[in-house]
Amino acid sequence: MTETTPELACPIAPVVDIVFSRWTTPILWALNEFGRQRFVELQRRITTITPKVLTQRLRQLERDGLVVRTYHAEVPPRVEYEISELGRSLGPLFASLAEWSGNLGQVEAARRSYDERSSAR
Repeated sequence: MTETTPELACPIAPVVDIVFSRWTTPILWALNEFGRQRFVELQRRITTITPKVLTQRLRQLERDGLVVRTYHAEVPPRVEYEISELGRSLGPLFASLAEWSGNLGQVEAARRSYDERSSAR
């Protein structure tokens, strides 16, 4: 039997790795919802992210082509971030997930039921 890589076994795995890493969705959502923003504005909107992690994620999103970074050579220098067309193309995916989030009540009920059964064992 030949071994199959996770990417071949599940072709959406690389997409999930890119789009659903810890801070990607809040960053992309904020940029899509509120438009072009400076670093500090993003940090204020996503209050639980550290500056170091926000910097790392923005760099990775820029590298992946999902975010565009614009440097303005002014005094003082200004940097702005915006979602790219490629990033915007994730809109239907996020809309589907938002629609599916209506099922979270059922997920919570299933968890409670499972936990009750597990604690009774």
